Amino acid sequence: MGTENSENMEKDQTQENLVNDETTDTAESTVEQGIPSAENLSEEEKLREELAAEKDKFLRLFAEFENYKRRTSKERMELFKTANQEVLQAMLPVMDDFDRALAQISKSDDEVLLKGVELIHNKLVDTLKSKGLEQVEIKAGDTFDADFAEAITQIPAPSDKMKGKIVDVIERGYKLGDKIIRFPKVVIGN
Repeated sequence: MGTENSENMEKDQTQENLVNDETTDTAESTVEQGIPSAENLSEEEKLREELAAEKDKFLRLFAEFENYKRRTSKERMELFKTANQEVLQAMLPVMDDFDRALAQISKSDDEVLLKGVELIHNKLVDTLKSKGLEQVEIKAGDTFDADFAEAITQIPAPSDKMKGKIVDVIERGYKLGDKIIRFPKVVIGN
């Protein structure tokens, strides 16, 4: 019996060794083939999910930063365009006074005075133009558009052709870039 027992034990041992060898061979071949075991799969999946989450977070942060840069750049450009607006608006009454002075001086016979005031006026106009100020082009006979002019009164039209049109421009309008900073004041015919 003792020998039988030891033979059975050796048989069992041999069978276990064969099973272990097959398992080891299978596991080695699985690893060699690149197929991870169940434990590695879950850990690898976790890492992939974490990587995907970090990539998503990075892309969103990058996109948000790009939008921020674009928005601040646009705001900065708009600020530069209109930074002089208050100063230029304060200069508009001076331009109006120069226009009225030129109209009165041109009625006199003093050519030298007229020439001097015209030079100063032109220099002021050129300086303001270099800062972005432009005159709103509107004249008598143009069709009235409330988006570009301010009607201060209506008078009977001198002719049927002038109904709904600008009869006279009382005060010039100015714009800074595309923005009108002072609407021209006009009289329209009805």
